Amino acid sequence: MSRIGAVQFRDTVLDAGSFVSWDDAPLAVPTDDDYRRELADASEATGLDEAVLTGEGTIFGRRVALVACEFDFLAGSIGVAAAERIVSAVQRATAERLPLVASPSSGGTRMQEGTVAFLQMVKIAAAVQLHKLAHLSYLVYLRHPTTGGVFASWGSLGHVTIAEPGALIGFLGPRVYEHLYGEPFPSGVQTAENLHRHGVIDAVAPLSALRSKLDRALRVLVDEPGLPPAEPDVAPHPDVPAWDSVTASRRPDRPGVGYLLRHGTTDTVLLSGSGGGEAATTLLALARFGGQPAVVLGQQRVVGGLVGPAALREARRGMALAADLQLPLVLVIDTAGPALSVEAEQGGLAGEIAHCLAELVTLDTSTLSVLLGQGSGGPALAMVPADRVLAALHGWLAPLPPEGASAIVYRDLDHAPQLAAAQGIRSVDLLRHGIVDAIVDERPDAADEPAEFTARLSASIAVELHRLRATPAERRLDARLTRYRQIGLPG
Repeated sequence: MSRIGAVQFRDTVLDAGSFVSWDDAPLAVPTDDDYRRELADASEATGLDEAVLTGEGTIFGRRVALVACEFDFLAGSIGVAAAERIVSAVQRATAERLPLVASPSSGGTRMQEGTVAFLQMVKIAAAVQLHKLAHLSYLVYLRHPTTGGVFASWGSLGHVTIAEPGALIGFLGPRVYEHLYGEPFPSGVQTAENLHRHGVIDAVAPLSALRSKLDRALRVLVDEPGLPPAEPDVAPHPDVPAWDSVTASRRPDRPGVGYLLRHGTTDTVLLSGSGGGEAATTLLALARFGGQPAVVLGQQRVVGGLVGPAALREARRGMALAADLQLPLVLVIDTAGPALSVEAEQGGLAGEIAHCLAELVTLDTSTLSVLLGQGSGGPALAMVPADRVLAALHGWLAPLPPEGASAIVYRDLDHAPQLAAAQGIRSVDLLRHGIVDAIVDERPDAADEPAEFTARLSASIAVELHRLRATPAERRLDARLTRYRQIGLPG
């Protein structure tokens, strides 16, 4: 396939005429005659003085920093001079508090410089990580081809990672594999599309669509919050039997997190799901609720969609993303429970639940949990301990599905409705115990009025996010820890 050059990438993504180069003459490194000739030939062929160009420009008027590789300059390989140029640009972007857009296209380490070049990936990764620790955005567009140490360092650290359609992307170069093992690397593995299916990258998009995708992401990541909508009317909550709520929460036509994102948010950017595609039980996105930006982490009700270790690792990615970017985290709980299997046990399911719980309750950003439907078992609990908790009227939370509790207590499934009532799993019970802060009405069932219910839920989320934004950060963690310590205590 044809390759996109660094200059073409730059000129397509940035506003016309906005680019300002940050590049000085490349750092002089020791070279022999052959290497000097290769550098001179590469410069003449590309019109560039190194395999990387850097600078700043605007995307729909927003200042951004930009780093882009040129593959036609010695296969976009990174040596000392190229690495120093990248690090200087990343550090300047950090100092000037600019979002950073990076676009690798590289075979990896520059072989002419050997191990010293190999170690350059360390300082690039360090600079990128410090940029992220400063709560600044890092957006990556992987172009054909991106392999080796570049993919295994700054190419894989994006908050959002998009790839060119059909691009060869992988750690091990296929030519190296073939020479080492005497057979070709399996086809179709190191492609943008396959990595997207497996949740390694967030999206695949042609260069022509990238500018609009970056604009949408930057609306959430950079633009100021808008004013929230008016607070929804609060009606008295009907006294619905617990089993009726359990039944309602399991209706296949009940609106879930996907419906909420499609109809209750704006500027939505879908990120990778664990396992990829429609079957992912965890959905991750950037979005705005009534003008309030957030990272959204939601459990999807899919056939056989019990939550396993990979889904919880994706949840932890969402938590880290929100903390990195200092955006509020909205967690949508809707799960039939944990995967009960050999694979889940050996994959560390219990440990992943524990890490989710520990990381969420201490997370360094504001958090809002939404009990949208079923809240069964450890995977539900792992997404509960937020600053504020909303529940749909028919949302419920329990250690096990009521049938499981019945099996333990009565050795049958017949007592599930009785135990659902006795265990206090309903939204109104959770409100009384201080586990939930507010209930979003269903009139009488979200599945019968999906658009209207979603509008109410989205407005409630926006109001809560606006309130949380006004809470001083230094008080947030203490208040959250105090809240969860007091649940269940008398008085």
